[in-house]
Amino acid sequence: MATISLSLSAKADKTTGKSEILIRFVVGSRINQRGKSNIFIEASHWNAKDGRIVIPKFRLMNETQKQLVSELQAADTQLANLTQYIMQAFQAAGSGKVGLAKDWLKSTINEFNNFTAATEETKNQPTFFDQFNKYLADKKFAAHRETEYRVLERILKRYELYSGQELTFDNVTGDTLRDFEKYLYSEHELYKQGKLEKVLEQVNESRKPQPRGENAVCDLMKKFRAFYRWANGLSKSERLTDNNPFDNYTMPQEKYGTPYYITIDERKQLYNAQLREPYATQRDIFVFQCLIGCRVSDLWSMTKDNIINGKVQYIPSKTKDEKPETVTVPLTATAKEILNRYKDWGGKSLFPFTSQQHYNLAIKEMFKIAGLDRVVTVLNPTTRKEEKRPLYEVASSHMARRTFVGNLYKQVKDPNLICPMSGHKVGSKAFARYRAIDEDLMKETVNLLD
Repeated sequence: MATISLSLSAKADKTTGKSEILIRFVVGSRINQRGKSNIFIEASHWNAKDGRIVIPKFRLMNETQKQLVSELQAADTQLANLTQYIMQAFQAAGSGKVGLAKDWLKSTINEFNNFTAATEETKNQPTFFDQFNKYLADKKFAAHRETEYRVLERILKRYELYSGQELTFDNVTGDTLRDFEKYLYSEHELYKQGKLEKVLEQVNESRKPQPRGENAVCDLMKKFRAFYRWANGLSKSERLTDNNPFDNYTMPQEKYGTPYYITIDERKQLYNAQLREPYATQRDIFVFQCLIGCRVSDLWSMTKDNIINGKVQYIPSKTKDEKPETVTVPLTATAKEILNRYKDWGGKSLFPFTSQQHYNLAIKEMFKIAGLDRVVTVLNPTTRKEEKRPLYEVASSHMARRTFVGNLYKQVKDPNLICPMSGHKVGSKAFARYRAIDEDLMKETVNLLD
């Protein structure tokens, strides 16, 4: 029968005053080996009779006592793990049926210490999600963009727990990405089947997953790809990985229906509608947005300093980290009228904004009150099926941007003139989504045949 006995070296280190715990491994009369544990403690905390570490108990501990107890507990845990490792190594070596090398115990202790050191080093290495935080810190995204990336981060954490595969830069492959894409589409179904209860508990997530359409999945995968490009693109000394799983993965493609927006007459109908608060104020903000064509996030960031010599000037937050360019839009008479209406507003923002969620809800309600119920054909982003919906059901803050671009293009049909005012690059695919080729344009084109 194999036994392990522990003793404390009589020699104490002159600097620390600590002595090393010694190990003796005995199997009957055949095996008797000695080794040094590389674990040091003060002699006053060693019980020579029982061969164990003594951890003192204090009623109220000061900082010095707390540190002492913590160090002794760590040494005690390491010693227990070491003795267990030795016994397991002995069993793996044949439990004494085969002779052991003279330095077997010393080699086994060294293996344990090297393994422990490597484990500790790994623990101290930044994790995949630590690097995700560093990525966001380096990029300095606008608040709404960082929020979008945080959504991806939470989903990746849920996927990691669900799949049982720890995510690292080097172990993510094209197959991993395809499995993650599948997870994005099916997460809401997995939740309904009760397969995500423990996962959601572990990440402290109370919101239940919702169905995602192709465009939403595509957007998340694009953000994931951007994260990997950052990791690949750092300087040689700081590069996190040479692995890029997106080289072996085909990105899903975004699909959009025909853009819809309100006409100039419909915009005037909304502007002249008799509305009570809070809809009257939110209506003014929406109409102003229709007249300058900015994203809602940029509108929220504007102050009176953005109004310069009868023009609004701003740098779009979505592109400021890539190629920042100032967008300038001359203000119409209606836009100036709206600004003048709120000239005495005392807040820092340009208008008395509500939350973006309440803003979108208010837009739908004000459209309904104003009688904007024209039926439009829309593509359901989740089901990918065509639907007929009244304007007031599909109206949102982004419709203001489409209204600006669509109505301008209908008048001048020159992307080179409109793109600089909407913040799009000339020739941008995104720009095409904002201008509808409506019936009037079709008639004008066909008339060229006469």
